[in-house]
Amino acid sequence: MPLLVAMLLALVTGSAAAAAATGDARTVHFRGKAVHVPAGWPVIRLAEHPRACVRLDRKAVYLGRPSAEQRCPAEAMGRRRAILLGAGSAGEGAAASAAPPARVSVAAEFTGLGFDACAAPSRSAMRAWDDSPYRAIGVYIGGLNRACSQPNLTSGWVTEQVSLGWHLIPTYVGLQAPTSSCSSCAKLSPGSATLQGAAAADDAIEQARAIGIGPGSPIYNDMEGYSRTASATNATLTFLSAWTQRLHAFGYESGVYSSAGSGIADLVSRLGTGYVQPDHIWIANWDGRRTVDDPYVPDHAWSEHQRIRQYRGGHDERWGGVTINIDNNFVEGGTHGGAAGTAVDSPKGKLDMVESAAPGQLRLSGWAFDPSAPGTPLAIRVYVGGKAGKRGAVRQELGPVATQHRPDVAARFRASGGLGGFDVSFPTAKTGRERVCAYAVNVGLGADKKLGCRTVGVRVPLSVLAVAGGPRAVRLNVRCDWPASVQCPGRVVLRARKRVRMARGGTRVVQVPIGRVPFRLGGGSSASFHTPLNRRGRELVRAPGSLRTKLIVAVPDARIARSVRLP
Repeated sequence: MPLLVAMLLALVTGSAAAAAATGDARTVHFRGKAVHVPAGWPVIRLAEHPRACVRLDRKAVYLGRPSAEQRCPAEAMGRRRAILLGAGSAGEGAAASAAPPARVSVAAEFTGLGFDACAAPSRSAMRAWDDSPYRAIGVYIGGLNRACSQPNLTSGWVTEQVSLGWHLIPTYVGLQAPTSSCSSCAKLSPGSATLQGAAAADDAIEQARAIGIGPGSPIYNDMEGYSRTASATNATLTFLSAWTQRLHAFGYESGVYSSAGSGIADLVSRLGTGYVQPDHIWIANWDGRRTVDDPYVPDHAWSEHQRIRQYRGGHDERWGGVTINIDNNFVEGGTHGGAAGTAVDSPKGKLDMVESAAPGQLRLSGWAFDPSAPGTPLAIRVYVGGKAGKRGAVRQELGPVATQHRPDVAARFRASGGLGGFDVSFPTAKTGRERVCAYAVNVGLGADKKLGCRTVGVRVPLSVLAVAGGPRAVRLNVRCDWPASVQCPGRVVLRARKRVRMARGGTRVVQVPIGRVPFRLGGGSSASFHTPLNRRGRELVRAPGSLRTKLIVAVPDARIARSVRLP
């Protein structure tokens, strides 16, 4: 007997038995049977009320099977109290009686608008909402505090919505923080938080597998807002850490939904401490802004398509003639499914670090693998100066460098075999504060994968070791700080400052070119260069006083400048 069916039958039997034992009961006749139910509980015959929401968090008796067209409020949640009687009394559709084998899937990135509803809409409602601006939907796959029944949420429903291009956000409503704002919810215990977090993940995996959502997909734990006391924070973070580690052990990605000022703020407070963070966060902050940027989360955290932001709470919206009560979300994070082929065929990966430890050089590390070609080392493409397509960004092909073993990748994606890590250095002509973006080059169907971008300061790969100015030339010693395999093709330019009289009166200072010489210098070496003054320069030197001159030593996209006086 499936777990959920057993739980509901136990709830019915226990409630009815308790009511009969105390005498505080009445008899309800349904389909030829007489059942004792609590006297004060409303009895709702679903055949007579097809739009009634079967609220499992309410003290009520529901007779019949939940309708595919039930209308539920988006914000419903709480521990299960209802009695549900009828054919298929679990009220969970076909998935409750026959769980198909789980599929291996990959978290699909999506950027755009999404919504979540307490009960998964019917197939006809989803088709009607093709006219909406949304292409992602949060679905509540299970949990002790899930309030709404899910007659539509079956493996067939999941397969159909994914094939139609919808991105699903699997969500589990488990135990809540000890100080949760949900007064009717079952709460976690500080002394058992680790065990409870792992148990919640185990159940979430079972529920996900039952509807065909396999390893590789994210599952988000719904941790509603709570008061941040030291005890509640520690217990909640312990629970969520166990949740994440258990999901990773079975190949799923971890997500956490919570209010910006409680659960999300607590996760942010542990950044950089070694705490096991979720792969994705879902920020609840109802300020109406359609963005994943949030004042509670620093820009560098969960910055690589790892955020969803709920910007508006429950309200009715109508698209294609169908009204659903929804929350609004802006999605730029992990989901399940999407357009056919893209989730499976495109590479997975992440840019972990970018630094410039030496002048004119960059070092990148991260990981990447292609699920459609596991074991094939992926090539990494880098753009210095911005993302692909940005004007002025310089493209650099690093080749198939993703060959290192990564135990963390092996734990999350068994198909990778743990291969895909890279740590590579290369020279760049770009200097100053530069945006560096890395991509994994796709080897089959799908598209290249953006691994991430980082901003880093790059020093000029040139050093001027000595300068001496004379009446006819400037001598200088220059060092190229690129590796020995890379040459510095550059030039030396001399510019003098001169005050000139304007035609309409007055004067102004202009820069006059007085010398120029090209050079080519091997990486890691230095040389002296003789830069003769041109005719104009020699004339200026012969004029009374010393001549202030700007010395520029440049390679493509980088230069240094010094001031020198000529006698």
